[in-house]
Formats: sequence, C-alpha cells, structure tokens
Amino acid sequence: MARPDPIRAVTPPAQDKCTHALDLRVYYEDTDAGGVVYYANYLKFMERGRTEWLRALGIDQSDVARECGRVFMVVAMEIKYLQPARLDDLLTVRTQVTRIGRASLNFAQQIYCNGELLTRGTVQVGCVDAITMRPAGMPPQVRTKLEVTIQE
Repeated sequence: MARPDPIRAVTPPAQDKCTHALDLRVYYEDTDAGGVVYYANYLKFMERGRTEWLRALGIDQSDVARECGRVFMVVAMEIKYLQPARLDDLLTVRTQVTRIGRASLNFAQQIYCNGELLTRGTVQVGCVDAITMRPAGMPPQVRTKLEVTIQE
C-alpha cells in the first residue's frame, strides 16, 4: 500500500479548548535502522504534546516548580502502535485531558500522519512535591486553568 506524501500538510482533527494539536516532523535521529520511528520515541512525541498543551493554557512547568514547589511526572501509560511513522513524516499529536483529580491528570493522546491514526495511548500524570516526590495537590491557579479543558 502506498503511503501518503509525507511532505504535504497534515489536516489534524478539529482543535478546541478541550483538544490540543501539535505538529512535528520525524527526523533521522527518531528512526531505527529500518527507517521507521523507534517505538520509545512515540513517548517523547506524546510528552511534547502534553507540554505544549500546558503552555497553550498558560502553564509553565518551570514556574510551577519554582513558585509552587510542584512537578508533574508520568505514573502510568498504555500505548497501542497501529502503523509506523517514517523519516520526514509530518505528525500531529492530539492531546485531550480526560480526568482531573486532586493530584493527577489523565490524558488521551493520538498520533496521526496525513489523517491516518498511527498510535494512541492513555497517560496518567501525577502532581508531586518537588522535594519529597510524594503526591501533592495541584496549585489552585493551575487547577483553574486545567478545568476549562474538561468537556461538559
């Protein structure tokens, strides 16, 4: 089966206040000897998607760590690889928060190439005290920004 042209622009699914989309290019360093994206790099792409989602909401993780003493860390992940991405593909990482807890967030994430779903996963991120690394409630100013992303 012929793959769609990796150079043409991706038309990601609709983006709204509940969904964030990040486009990124597959570089040589992302691939294995076979020219396909190495499986662990999809986790990096998803991390970038979550980080840029937070930035789009006005949440700077460095500021949260410095000013509030809180950091976010992945505590659980489930991923399904459906199709491989290849060198020079333009990918779209979609990120949506599915649950906000006192000290955790759940995300659904998908990676597309030319509208084709390549990878999907769920991620649980915990909010922890920056010194003790124990679960800690999210700062109120962070929670307020996050709560607008939950679909009603």
